[in-house]
Amino acid sequence: MNETIVDIQNLRFKYMSSKELVLKGIDLQVKRGEFIGIIGPSGAGKTTLVSCIKGLIPHTINGKIGGKIDVFNMDMKKHSPDQIAEKVGMVMQDPEGQIIGLTVQEDLAFGPENFQWPVEKILDIIPENLKRVRLDGLAETETYSLSGGQKQRLSIAGALMTEPELLILDEPTSELDPIGREEVFATIKRLKEEKDITVIVVEQTVEELIGICDRIVVMKGGLILADDHPKNIFKNKDIFWGENRGEVPIPQTVQLSYMLSDGGYIRDEQISPYEQEISQTIQMLVQGRCYT
Repeated sequence: MNETIVDIQNLRFKYMSSKELVLKGIDLQVKRGEFIGIIGPSGAGKTTLVSCIKGLIPHTINGKIGGKIDVFNMDMKKHSPDQIAEKVGMVMQDPEGQIIGLTVQEDLAFGPENFQWPVEKILDIIPENLKRVRLDGLAETETYSLSGGQKQRLSIAGALMTEPELLILDEPTSELDPIGREEVFATIKRLKEEKDITVIVVEQTVEELIGICDRIVVMKGGLILADDHPKNIFKNKDIFWGENRGEVPIPQTVQLSYMLSDGGYIRDEQISPYEQEISQTIQMLVQGRCYT
């Protein structure tokens, strides 16, 4: 996990239709094997940032870009998305916009076929990737008949077909119902546990990120406000509480921690996103053994 595969320094970007910068000097490094969650309010620049990493900006989406953005030692201001397509997979918010094939198998074969992979190799890895996203046995199923959660998991499987070293998921559960969200996050967790892959997830469901991310990056107004382990990131109340309350959804455990901290019942360093830790803290409070 020592090799840096994404190196961003002072990244700035402005859309052609925008008067102001959307990214205002982003510094971010991602090491191989890391699992990064990106959170922040609407308009923070999250999708713009991952679009730069994928190379969609500035090659597909026009605008003015500055700073350094190297992905696998390639300057993404000069290299098109096609040049890193096999190394970087991306799953967008709307699965309908990513599904091309009439059947599950046809859809999964589309990417590797474009890279002229041997048919035998494609057919060999389709069952493997269907199993990875819990769609076993659905290769011949027509894609229109899948549920929303199944379609998004199919999109993830499609992104995995070219065996990328980096997988980007941009709010993959925003269009899904609770069951669909649960299915997709279960798939993401399995990826972390079973596959040696680097993952960047843009997501609003912060509770789900806590248990799987190595780091959480908080963005607002085109800037990175914080970048730390989930255990530590919420200890900075100024980012999530006070005048910023409600801008970034936070876990109920953190909300409870903040209220206890505001009341003087616990120290800020006792703030925790983990249910077990905050439960223990409350038990200590009840027993009179906690800071007051």
